[in-house]
Amino acid sequence: MKIGIIGCGAIASALVDFVEKGKLDANLHCFYDLSPENAQKLASRIDAQVASDIDDLIEKSDLIMEAASQQAVISNIPYILEHKRDVVIMSVGALMDKEFHDRIQQLAKENKCKIYLPTGAITGIDTVNAANMGKITQVSLTTRKPPVSLGVHLDGEDEKVLFEGKASEAVKLFPKNINVSSTLSLASGIDVDVKIIADPKIKNNTHEIHLKGSFGELTTITSNVSSKNNPKTSALAAYSAASLLNKLNKTIQIGS
Repeated sequence: MKIGIIGCGAIASALVDFVEKGKLDANLHCFYDLSPENAQKLASRIDAQVASDIDDLIEKSDLIMEAASQQAVISNIPYILEHKRDVVIMSVGALMDKEFHDRIQQLAKENKCKIYLPTGAITGIDTVNAANMGKITQVSLTTRKPPVSLGVHLDGEDEKVLFEGKASEAVKLFPKNINVSSTLSLASGIDVDVKIIADPKIKNNTHEIHLKGSFGELTTITSNVSSKNNPKTSALAAYSAASLLNKLNKTIQIGS
């Protein structure tokens, strides 16, 4: 299966690293970025191709992964689905717009395509999916990040709450930082309660999930190392993308 990638930043770079180390069993065949130089830099490392535009990327790919931005999802994913290509979406925040979510879901059905959403930088999504077979009564996410990861500067060591509200609003205000809230919302079927905290005392990006329902109760805490290429991205987000691509080729599937 030939995989095309939109966006040649931290996640795409990590995927190339995995290929070079023999940890990713996937054919990263073609790269596309608004900066052709960025695409060429990654493609040259694994003898891949560079697409001149989206049509060229579609022509050269069986599945296309978006690893760029919510805007890239909105601008390109419907068109790609219309051309009967499966997609992987990293910028899941775009799907919090219900009209857009329903539109691409319908396009995927009409064109017999799949839309894959990696678990990203949080744990427990398999459990959330399972819990949703019953009734989920409460779900919340508290995210703590170093100020640099959130693009803010704080004087002193006191933490600061930057946001408290619903995931649908959080993804608009912090489109590069809180895609995990969208994944959690889509898995649970609930617009998750989100708190975002800038904390100068921590080094890792931390996500704490509380879930209650007919199954019982779940609490998870994930403390993520930031990507070496982008402090706003957790390394685990790239790991989850690589894991999903590996899973597509495996005979035995573990997890939902």
